[in-house]
Amino acid sequence: MGVWRKLADLITGGTDPFDCPDGDCPPGHRVDDAEFAMALIGLGAKMAKADGQVTGEEVAAFRQVLKAPPAFEGSLMRAFHLAKQTTLGFEGYARRLARRFRAHPAILEDVMDGLFHIAKADGRITDEELDYLRTVADIFGFTESEFDRILAGHGALDETDPYLVLGVDRSIADEDLKRAYRRIASQNHPDMLIARGAPPEMQRVADEKMAVINAAYQAILTRRGLKPAAA
Repeated sequence: MGVWRKLADLITGGTDPFDCPDGDCPPGHRVDDAEFAMALIGLGAKMAKADGQVTGEEVAAFRQVLKAPPAFEGSLMRAFHLAKQTTLGFEGYARRLARRFRAHPAILEDVMDGLFHIAKADGRITDEELDYLRTVADIFGFTESEFDRILAGHGALDETDPYLVLGVDRSIADEDLKRAYRRIASQNHPDMLIARGAPPEMQRVADEKMAVINAAYQAILTRRGLKPAAA
């Protein structure tokens, strides 16, 4: 439970989890559990508040993304309720993460995945929530097409384009398609999420996203009359 002890210390007035001695962290920096958690607390709480109403489903989704041991649940939820009082200041959380992990877009996409999980919790993503997500993605440095890919990866488009989910062009050759799928599957595999330093509680989010990615690949194979990939 070391991560939650560190997190409890941070919540109750410990050191700033975003501070790096030399400004930006070095390229080889691994995400610390506590700083990742603090970022998700701030951005996640304000995500839940984005449409003006925090639902029970959104609170439950937040607790799934950051499932604390019983001894630290109180500290986690106090921080959540403090942060959700207003959406003001969410840009600051996003900018600090963007500066810290600008050389590691996969980590920033992990954060986006957590925010999408909260936004989808009540069964829909409102226009206000979508605006919030777009703004965070823009601060993180994602292009409009990259954001659409992330959006599609969460099944959040009315008609999800499987090519968009994989971030490939419709004219891509079969062999290149296979390589592209392997690359995106590797990047989004739950084991890779943990290897990047995300808390194990994020695995459920990664599992959901991988299911969408796999379904998209299978859909393309079917459209092309190719043999379905092994499950």
